Amino acid sequence: MLNENKNWYLIEAIDELDSPALVIYPQRVNHNIQTAIAMTADVNKLRPHIKTNKSPDAIQLLIEAGITKFKCATIAEAELLGICQAKDVVLAYQPVGPKLKRFAAVIKKYPVTRYACLIDNIEAAREIATLFSAEGLVVPVYIDVNVGQNRTGIEVGDAAVKLYTNCSGLTGIMPVGLHAYDGHLRDSDFTIRKQKCDDCFAKVKQTQYEITQKGFVEPVIIAGGSPSFSIHSKRENIECSPGTFIYWDKGYSDLCREQNFLTAALIVTRVISLPTKTTLCIDLGHKSIAAENEITRRVYFLNAPALKATGQSEEHLIVEAGEDHPYKIGDVLYALPQHICPTVALYERAYTVIDHHITGEWMNTARNRKINI
Repeated sequence: MLNENKNWYLIEAIDELDSPALVIYPQRVNHNIQTAIAMTADVNKLRPHIKTNKSPDAIQLLIEAGITKFKCATIAEAELLGICQAKDVVLAYQPVGPKLKRFAAVIKKYPVTRYACLIDNIEAAREIATLFSAEGLVVPVYIDVNVGQNRTGIEVGDAAVKLYTNCSGLTGIMPVGLHAYDGHLRDSDFTIRKQKCDDCFAKVKQTQYEITQKGFVEPVIIAGGSPSFSIHSKRENIECSPGTFIYWDKGYSDLCREQNFLTAALIVTRVISLPTKTTLCIDLGHKSIAAENEITRRVYFLNAPALKATGQSEEHLIVEAGEDHPYKIGDVLYALPQHICPTVALYERAYTVIDHHITGEWMNTARNRKINI
């Protein structure tokens, strides 16, 4: 079994792979896709976010598994999904200014894909509707509701109902649903996380009910991300949008122990210097792994778990190894990122490994801010 092989990550002919390098394990990726489908018991409830993978190869595996609905955050990601001929795509962002013009251009260039976007205020809604109308488009929109993260979104309840109603009167857009991202719910205790998630979702359901009471067709609800996926996946008549599940990472492995995903991506790195008797310098700087967490929570070395990071710069990571350590210049370390999503965005390509052998490359096409449009 994939999850029983403790040495799953080891690579033959590792000396031929320069470092740092992003490595993907497609067998484990496929396991994660099937696990997500099984958790929902209905593939139509899945709307995975491609912010993690940014890759046409990963998207193709999702499509081959029967997934037809997707979510994305950038225009490049939206265009990549159009290139892949995804059937249904929500831009989980409120496009304004030049981004709005680019989004309209993507919609027109890839007519096979049904695109939608988010809205959380009437001023932006009017701007979006005006441009779409001028382009001869009628684009579905989801009202982005704030369930506690306080990043984007309009307040649930009356304010959201009013915005939904007002948007229905604008030419160029068509409100079809509610978008509720509860990424702030990160309690390690699953019981507490579930209770908070249920409390947030109850407000969204009440808002949905109030909208239907005004005579509208029941709005679709897109809910949650990775930490709440195991909770929302059990609900009826909603769409779930996890993203990290496809590659997983150290952070969610620790936080979401109730989810049976496998880590499927890591960074190959090497010892390049021995600056003191107790420390190593590794070619794993800010430019090679996500560095938004504090220094001890950026990376975990699968084949050297005792190493502790103490300092990092653009191209270097300093770790404490202790006295009389066995490490030498050139030693290979397999680094599991704490946060895989921004780590992937640092690499233009990933090397695929099957049965311990490098088999090819996946391009992270949508790490670019622009593909064609």
